[in-house]
Amino acid sequence: MTAAAGTTFWHDLIRKPFFWGIVAIVALLALNVVKDPTYLAVTINPNNGNLVGNVIDILRQAAPVMMIAIGMSLVIATGGIDLSVGSLMAVAGAVSMEFLSAAGDSESVGIAFSAVGLALLVTAILGAVNGVLVAYIGLQPFIATLVLMLAGRGIAKVITGGQNTSATNAPFRWISNGYLIGIPVVFIIAVLIVLTVGMVVRRSALGLMIEAIGINPKASRMAGIKPAGLLLTAYVLSGILAGVAGIMSVGSVMTVDISRTGYQLELDAILAVVIGGASLAGGKFSLSGAFVGALLIATLDKTVLFLGVSSSATPAFKAIVIVVLCLLQSERVRSWFRTRRRVVTVTPAQEAIKEEAKA
Repeated sequence: MTAAAGTTFWHDLIRKPFFWGIVAIVALLALNVVKDPTYLAVTINPNNGNLVGNVIDILRQAAPVMMIAIGMSLVIATGGIDLSVGSLMAVAGAVSMEFLSAAGDSESVGIAFSAVGLALLVTAILGAVNGVLVAYIGLQPFIATLVLMLAGRGIAKVITGGQNTSATNAPFRWISNGYLIGIPVVFIIAVLIVLTVGMVVRRSALGLMIEAIGINPKASRMAGIKPAGLLLTAYVLSGILAGVAGIMSVGSVMTVDISRTGYQLELDAILAVVIGGASLAGGKFSLSGAFVGALLIATLDKTVLFLGVSSSATPAFKAIVIVVLCLLQSERVRSWFRTRRRVVTVTPAQEAIKEEAKA
């Protein structure tokens, strides 16, 4: 690679928003290492051969955020937004825990798969409700999903009778707490789902059509694209992925807390999507960027706890990190720094030569 090609490569790389997300993750990990040099150490548990450590905890914590961030990416690409994903996580948790509690079989794989299937079916239906309200009724996405955001936890309370429901089922718990080749199963599942969705939307015309209706719905209709079906598909997928995230969340403790499961995670999903370089105006989206954004959110949450930041100061700490990252992503800010650097690097001798030339 020549020097010019290398310069072009780095110039193109720093223009990608997810690059700065990776930089932020590295910076946060470095900050933790300063406090504890063994922070990044990953060891093998001698009892079961599984990998343990802070990095493994971050991967496990990032998995649910990845799921809702991928669904949110597709919805935002259409020019919409889904504020109901956190509530749908609670619904999925309520459905699965109630089903397992009623079944009472702690070892049956079939019961576990039935609980997962029922939870995803319910969240798919609720996602379809969002899609119908947006695509066919014509409600604004913000209003349509806000309705289900408020009603979703009420639905979860009806399902559980207003109680935090617990259940026992070893195969279901393995989804969140199990390991495969030493790596948390929940993270492997998340990566496989991200790769699958990525292949579907990027290896087919689906991704281009979603971007088209997000950029200009009228022009996309004139080009023969039917926005209604695509909008419905995007919201159904968002609902299903929110259900997957809900199963991951409740499976770790085998208890659904209606008021806490998925609470405000829709905000983390939107942040992950924006960090990944998606445009909230619709059109442009990046699933790999959302993946990096979810990892950053999990790393940031873990850093807040590790550094002992007080709960009252936590929102401000996260806001500072996000604002700095967004400034680094801004081409206008980077160009301003480049201009300032060029002005500062002018030497007195160069100034003298310029003055002589003017004279």
